[in-house]
Amino acid sequence: MFALQSGAFDSHRPGMVGSRDMSALTRQFDQPFGAVEWQPDVTQLMDESHLLAWSNLPRHRLLFAASLAQFLESLRDAEVCVFYGRFIVDLDSFCHQLERAIPGGPLERRIDGPRGVTALLRSRQAFPGRPPSKYRYYLWHDADVLLREDPRLFGRLVDALAGVAAEAEFVDDDLLLLHRTVFVGSSLLNTYADDPRGQFRSWYPDGLGEPFWQVVTGVEEPTFSRLAIDSLEQG
Repeated sequence: MFALQSGAFDSHRPGMVGSRDMSALTRQFDQPFGAVEWQPDVTQLMDESHLLAWSNLPRHRLLFAASLAQFLESLRDAEVCVFYGRFIVDLDSFCHQLERAIPGGPLERRIDGPRGVTALLRSRQAFPGRPPSKYRYYLWHDADVLLREDPRLFGRLVDALAGVAAEAEFVDDDLLLLHRTVFVGSSLLNTYADDPRGQFRSWYPDGLGEPFWQVVTGVEEPTFSRLAIDSLEQG
C-alpha cells in the first residue's frame, strides 16, 4: 500500500494562491509503477493547483508521467492533453502539438489574439450523447527542454496555461471547465520555481502595469505545487 506522507505540504506563501512542496511514497521504481496507488492523491492535489514534478532520472520521470496520464484518462468527465516536450523547442513546435490535442480552427503561431494559443486553450468541444467535460489536464513531458532552450517563451506559455485556467475558474460564467497542467522534467523546473520572477510564482509582466491575467482574474499569482518524484518512498 502506498499513500502520501503526513505533513508533506509546505506552503511558501499565504492564502489560496501559492507554491507548495509535496512528498509522496515509493522509491521502488523497479516495480510496475502503475501499481502504486498514489495517483488519486496527486489528482486531488490538482483540485486547487497546477503541478510541477521533477526528477533527474529520466526513467522515473517517464514512469511517473505515463502512470499519471493513464489514471487521468480513466476519469469520468476528463480530457487529457499530452505534450511531448522533447520535441518542443519553440512556439511553432508547441503549437504543432497543441492543435493536435485540442480541436479548433487554424492556430496562428502566436500566444495572444483570436487565433492564438490562449484562444485555443479557451475553446471547448461538445459531442452528441456525451456530457461536457469538467476537467482538462495538460501533461507536459520533458518540460525542462523548452525552459533550457528559451526561458522567456517557456514563461509565456506557463502564463497562458495558468491564466486561462484562472479565467475559467474565477471569471467565466459558463459551465466550469477546470484546467490543470502537470509539468514533468528535471530539477531545472524546481530551480525555476524558486525564482519569484518566474511564471510558477508570478504572472508574466507585460510592461503595462499590473500583469494581464491579474487584471482579468483578480488572482494575484498562479498556484503551483511541487512534487519531487524521487522522494516517493515505500509505506
